[in-house]
Amino acid sequence: MPIKRFVVLASVVAVITSAAGAHAQIAVSANDNKVILVNGVVKPVPNAPPDTVTVIDLKASPPKTIAEVSGVPVSVVGPPLSVAITPDESLALVTASTKIDPSDPAKTVPDNRMSVIDLKATPPTVIATLETGRGPSGLSINRQGTLALVGNREDGTVSIFTIQGKTVTPAGNLALDAKSGTTHVAITPDGKTALVSRYLDNKISILSIDGSKVEYTKRDLSAGVRPGALEISPSGAWAVVGNLGGGQGDEETVSLIDLKAKPPRVVDTITVGQTPEGVKVSPDGMHVAVVVHNGSNKPKESPFFNDHGKLVFLRVDGGKLARVAELPIGHWAQGAAFSSDGKKILVGNMVEKDYQVFEWNGSTLRDTGVRLAVKGGAAAIRTAEK
Repeated sequence: MPIKRFVVLASVVAVITSAAGAHAQIAVSANDNKVILVNGVVKPVPNAPPDTVTVIDLKASPPKTIAEVSGVPVSVVGPPLSVAITPDESLALVTASTKIDPSDPAKTVPDNRMSVIDLKATPPTVIATLETGRGPSGLSINRQGTLALVGNREDGTVSIFTIQGKTVTPAGNLALDAKSGTTHVAITPDGKTALVSRYLDNKISILSIDGSKVEYTKRDLSAGVRPGALEISPSGAWAVVGNLGGGQGDEETVSLIDLKAKPPRVVDTITVGQTPEGVKVSPDGMHVAVVVHNGSNKPKESPFFNDHGKLVFLRVDGGKLARVAELPIGHWAQGAAFSSDGKKILVGNMVEKDYQVFEWNGSTLRDTGVRLAVKGGAAAIRTAEK
């Protein structure tokens, strides 16, 4: 009888522990210390401190830093999706698309590294550094936690990695076009399809996935000029892409892609402002947070300069995009992350080296006034996709 009681009690404890783990949520921020923005010009920092990674507790109110890892190479170049987390929140993968030129510290050159961080270690620590293609930027991990795909801007390839436990293993490279500027890869929830934004030739390519076998389907979409950040809805029914445009002061766009159509296609496009750098879909799949530079990264004497970026909230309904809210943010802002209930949104500012905390109640967007400082420019942020 005592043995049975112990077994029942142990089972109850296990269920409670599992449930608590299921409700945990962290965000991982990649912070670039190599470069700063000087009146609209990006310049390397002399004798810069190491880049860092910050682990943020999104369940806390307000969100708070729970760990920092120094010396992880990161880069602001590319979409603010250069970090990805496994569904169980045990590993983070962080890419570095650029580094300081060893022969000329006044310049940056393409990098080819991806760091693997053990988030369960105390403190979190880098357990491996892997080689990618040249200029790795946006990456994603499938919801099965078994595969990671990295877009390499400088050589037009996608690097493939398998994941088993805490072991991440190179599994090949998929070549698209050397001049395509493959920028970000997003994977559908079923793990069978991926979208790749091609920054230089203005295309979005569709890939098929079978285990670790990744192939180019030869199907490309045309959304806008210089597609960058991509996000796929939790249902897998649609995706959004930020079109960065030419950087000449024009109002740029976000496009909606119908993934259930056969074949998939772009079905709507909406204007959001100068340089939609980051896009993030809400957990309920009803809204999109768009981080817009809004000219905040331009010289002050430019006619297109604005002294703040903006967070634009879009609603997705009936195959259409509609603007529902807009608030000012910092300068040269990058990525956004939602809490799992969709009520908190973090937006990273490169110049201010912090995250602004916003609240969304389903109809109103509010700046809480809370700023979470990080040790470096807030270049990218991600939560686990489950």
